[in-house]
Amino acid sequence: MERAQIDCVIVGAGVIGLACARRLAQAGREVLILEAEGEIGSGVSARNSEVIHAGLYYPTGSLKARLCVTGREMLYAYCAGHSVTARKVGKLVVATTSEQIPALHKLMEQAQANGVDDLALLSADDARRLEPELNCVAAFHSPSTGIIDTHGLMLSLLGQAETRGAALALHAPVERSWMEDDGRVTLAVGGAEPMQVTARLLVNAAGLGAQKIARNLRGYPADRIPPLYYAKGNYFSLSGRSPFSRLIYPMPEAAGLGVHLTLDLAGQARFGPDVEWIDQPQYDVAAKRGDAFYAAIRTYWPGLRDGTLQPAYAGIRPKIQPPGTPALDFRIDGPEVHGLSGQVHLYGIESPGLTSSLAIADEVAARLGLG
Repeated sequence: MERAQIDCVIVGAGVIGLACARRLAQAGREVLILEAEGEIGSGVSARNSEVIHAGLYYPTGSLKARLCVTGREMLYAYCAGHSVTARKVGKLVVATTSEQIPALHKLMEQAQANGVDDLALLSADDARRLEPELNCVAAFHSPSTGIIDTHGLMLSLLGQAETRGAALALHAPVERSWMEDDGRVTLAVGGAEPMQVTARLLVNAAGLGAQKIARNLRGYPADRIPPLYYAKGNYFSLSGRSPFSRLIYPMPEAAGLGVHLTLDLAGQARFGPDVEWIDQPQYDVAAKRGDAFYAAIRTYWPGLRDGTLQPAYAGIRPKIQPPGTPALDFRIDGPEVHGLSGQVHLYGIESPGLTSSLAIADEVAARLGLG
């Protein structure tokens, strides 16, 4: 079995792991990325709305709020500088009943408190002038919300990391790991070419697998590992041309942002995600769930015709709180939490994780003492 010593190991080659790899490689660290699957970004990063969020929804002062607002600007600048497609299409957050108007105003105030300073409150007529097919009683416009080529971003981040000497190992699942007497971590890696890797720094960015990585690390305090709940989100695509040129979001729900309309970079409309709590990861989209989609979408687009929605794909949010309870903040657990030097473990990195990815990488570097 091959044995190697390296400065830094990153577990997980999704957008967060790749952003961290780039950041640490730029800091002069020797970086190895371990990915259990056969390609990068095949988990949470491959199954989302591909939206660059403005930072509207999150409690002021939370990691989600701070890293989203900072990360959004970093991400647009990165995409412009590295030929990654990103487009500020804007979005409308809509109230479809008069009872929702106070909550709409409160959400707008929340966003402004988070540093989102470009929002515009719209009357129903104002909103319809922008989107004639829209039904609402009030709305606000977020011009800095956008869409992105997530896979293109991940390929770019990987390329940037590799340019600075980082290496990627695919089909490389971490099966167990342990602490050495000198504080380093040794990881036993399975797959077709098993190996042992000893590293001074460890970043656990394994997404849905982050808790398992921590549980299998001998010496990691079990009481510092949050629970994991699977909140599946189903998406449906619209046949034919989209009637909207911007993203349309209803008022948010307890576990998510409601069945919203997003656009891909080709202009195709898709709807979702809904919230389906499941016991184990599975990605089938049941056509019958479309019945509830039609009802939800018609609150803001009454013109949706029967038979025009098709099952598209599903993703899973790595929730760290159970159904029926308020959403929790990102967990970016460094030595100040678990007491182990040189380690950062990331839990519950759901939306706005994609938007926040570059800012999260800076936060990880800071927790590792790399500034």
